[in-house]
Amino acid sequence: MSADAPESIGRLFRRISLPLAAGAALNQLNRAITAVIAPDIADVFALSAADLGFLGAVFFAAYGIAQLPVGAALDRYGPRRVQAALMLAIAAGALVFAASGGLGLLVVGRVLLGVGVSAALMAQLKATREWFPASKVAAVAGWCVGLSALGGVVATVPAEALRALVGWRGVFVVNALIALAAGWWIWRSVPETLAQRSTGGLAEEIRVVGRIMVHPSLIRLMPVLGVMSALNFTWQGLWAGPWLRDVAGLDAIARAQVLLVYALGLTVGSFFSGSVQAALVRRGAHPLALIVGCTVALLVLHVLLIMRVLADVPWLWFLWPFFASPGPVGYTLVSARFPAHMTGRVSTTMNGLMLVLVFISQHGIGLILDLWPRTEAGGWDPRGYDAAIAVSAAIQAASLIWLFVRREAASDGGDASPSPTGTPHPA
Repeated sequence: MSADAPESIGRLFRRISLPLAAGAALNQLNRAITAVIAPDIADVFALSAADLGFLGAVFFAAYGIAQLPVGAALDRYGPRRVQAALMLAIAAGALVFAASGGLGLLVVGRVLLGVGVSAALMAQLKATREWFPASKVAAVAGWCVGLSALGGVVATVPAEALRALVGWRGVFVVNALIALAAGWWIWRSVPETLAQRSTGGLAEEIRVVGRIMVHPSLIRLMPVLGVMSALNFTWQGLWAGPWLRDVAGLDAIARAQVLLVYALGLTVGSFFSGSVQAALVRRGAHPLALIVGCTVALLVLHVLLIMRVLADVPWLWFLWPFFASPGPVGYTLVSARFPAHMTGRVSTTMNGLMLVLVFISQHGIGLILDLWPRTEAGGWDPRGYDAAIAVSAAIQAASLIWLFVRREAASDGGDASPSPTGTPHPA
């Protein structure tokens, strides 16, 4: 099928992008839902901040560990087979979580959910590069991520309303049913991949990932892209809800409303980030201008958090995910330096590294919060949040400095990207 005509692109989007976005929306839903139910789970199971941070972090640990096999599977079997199969893992994880009677099964459920969502974004990016013209890849990728972010919207006010109706366990039963429906849609609609498939064994896959990880473009961009996305997932996936309770003083309904605003910020930012990136480059801007500008904006928001501006005006939480949304645009900048049959492994390698940062930041914030005694209301001390935010701001500033330092270092030896045979060629 040709993708040159606008009509063809529309058909491809409906046939490929929409069902994959439905599957990826479960990624957004399952990493954001904890922020809504975290206070309830902490009370029911008497979890400490470190326990809650670990419960959130283990999801991303499983997500990250799965990136190597998932990347290899995407390049070998294609997005259709991999993503449809992983919907079954999401359904299983949601049911285990719903049946949990303690922290142990909660962790098992979150591990299964983390594995289940592990190909979500990468399957979209791989399918987009393989089926759409190069001139449309950035925009279509942004649209796909924007649609996926609607899962984060569902994880806020709708999830809170459903929780009030059927309880938090019932929410995860519904989650399992949605995963099964999405898997069926992907299997029926998404075609087999067009690109050349990889055929190497595990040792070859490890060697390929090793070459990817030492590539100059990845070394330079990964810190700023990883921190940008990791902090977004850290707050949306867990700590925004407790912060809104303990610092802003909001009740459950008000917290869900602010988290809805947060999810809408990610949705809007994702829809426009790819198009804005393409427009900036057409007008002669540096390809990294959007990434740098959004990183600076996020640093300003760190200051506003500590100054309690976001507690007084919590709707400003819209801006955090809005400015963090260009992360996937950066993924496409790196993956464009590699041949098409390596796209899955490039993207999943970057995603895996980013998820390591999420694990560290989610659990790390919990450890920092536990340095202060619990408040009389049972929450965590605002000073702990301030300390955690200051640490994350310092890390993000360091990642931005690294971006410019590596620019000077890379100029000595030039930049290169592996060819299909693994031999570097100019990028």
